Amino acid sequence: MTVVSSKALLPAVRAAVIAAEALHLNAKRNVRAAIEAAKGIDNAQHAAHGFAWLSTYVEALRQMQRWAERLEAQGKFDEFEQLILSAAFGEYCAQIAGGIPMSQGEVVRLSDLGVSSADAGRFQSGAVGDLIAEGFGPDVKARLASLVAAQTGAITYGNVALDDEMNLVRDQFRKFVADRVAPFAHGWHLKDELIPLSVVEGMSALGVFGLTIPEGFGGAGLGKMAMCVVSEELSRGYIGVGSLGTRSEIAAELILGGGTAEQKQYWLPKIASGEILPTAVFTEPNTGSDLGSLRTRAVRDGDVWKITGNKTWITHAARADMMTLLVRTNPDAPGYKGLSMFLAPKPRGTQAQPFPVQGMKGGEIGVLGYRGMKEYELGFDGFEVPHANLLGGDEGQGFKQLMVTFESARIQTAARAIGVAQSAMDLGLRYAQDRQQFGKAIYGFARVSNKIVMMAVEIMVARQLTYFAAQEKDAGRRCDLEAGMAKLLAARVAWAAADSAVQIHGGNGFALEYPVSRVLCDARILNIFEGAAEIQAQVIARRLLEDGN
Repeated sequence: MTVVSSKALLPAVRAAVIAAEALHLNAKRNVRAAIEAAKGIDNAQHAAHGFAWLSTYVEALRQMQRWAERLEAQGKFDEFEQLILSAAFGEYCAQIAGGIPMSQGEVVRLSDLGVSSADAGRFQSGAVGDLIAEGFGPDVKARLASLVAAQTGAITYGNVALDDEMNLVRDQFRKFVADRVAPFAHGWHLKDELIPLSVVEGMSALGVFGLTIPEGFGGAGLGKMAMCVVSEELSRGYIGVGSLGTRSEIAAELILGGGTAEQKQYWLPKIASGEILPTAVFTEPNTGSDLGSLRTRAVRDGDVWKITGNKTWITHAARADMMTLLVRTNPDAPGYKGLSMFLAPKPRGTQAQPFPVQGMKGGEIGVLGYRGMKEYELGFDGFEVPHANLLGGDEGQGFKQLMVTFESARIQTAARAIGVAQSAMDLGLRYAQDRQQFGKAIYGFARVSNKIVMMAVEIMVARQLTYFAAQEKDAGRRCDLEAGMAKLLAARVAWAAADSAVQIHGGNGFALEYPVSRVLCDARILNIFEGAAEIQAQVIARRLLEDGN
């Protein structure tokens, strides 16, 4: 199947989505029963998390169908997009039927979800069977490889179905990255240097830190779609640069959602302009994702709160001017109920004196990648925060306030992952076209070009799922489920793309001098922060299996 006509392909895709949805309902009933029999989701984790992955695949296919139909309506559903759609359905339907990789060593099969062999066979019949057999066959791969090669250096490989405004935003940030980030990123990584302040100032001038802050507070007033486009392009140059805006996004969401009028008026314009660089201070050494177990304590003393305790994995802590600091203000309230959020100002540190303030000290954590902002352990011993900086003015609201930010943070992380995956594809493709072996470029060997083609397909799938989550957020709808799915899939896609790009480089991929070695290290963190893949699958499973439907 070299070229699939849209008239033949779209009906097959629609039928495949219907079949996948029916299979999903079947699996949901079975997994729910298994969890009940096991007396809890934690006693049936493989099935529950596998169901989360199946749900993510079904939603991804649904969004790929929507993407194709939008392009078809616009007269832009051309050969490349048709082949990407065909390949996506062929591959993901085959994985649903044969086993979805939750990680490199864990596969969930339909039998694990209680689906009978007869029901599995019915799923693989008709349109789904045709797509599995032919949708991503050798002819499709070869033609896609040819079309990808003709687009080397493209802003996106294929039409991503954005409007003109978002395409202009993408183009603007692509130029910034090409001039100010991409030529220098690997040097920053190798020297383990902070991203230069001149780059931060350039990002500020482009409005990165106020992108989604309302215009009334000095921001651009754009939505989460813009955040996705900007985060993707910046992360395509260097994940550290793409992540600089994350802390501002989290701080702004916290203040917009839970701050007092005075806190909004004071902090938001300064965050939007880049005058203040925030950092998120949530995690503690022995808590990880279990925020209800936080022990860092705040005790009120007149007009100030005195903070005592330890935090870890705090990104950009030395250079930050303000901490969104989650602590326990009520030791008698169990779990999340005793937590409060502070907007804690601090002086900006230097290389020689990273934490020049009484009651606070810190040490750097050496890391494999994601180095441009640096990671720190922090210790607080009577560190003072004014009472006026208690977010919202009320105690005990910290966890609820933080939950408001998770949707946006995970959407942005998914976008960063897409940028990293695209960077891996750029590097792998360029190397494969330049590297000569046995008398020709190694891109001419199917085992090499097929890796690039798979990257192109999965990047588009992850991108459309991420855009869907952003659109839901922009529409004011709850989207923690969609955001979690986007983050779960995009992080895996980024790691797979980086790993394949290193393999394409062969021995040179293992050499520090080649940027692909950095991209591999940077990609690895995406499955861990903003909710590890296992936690993300747990959250998705709980939402879907406990909704009563």
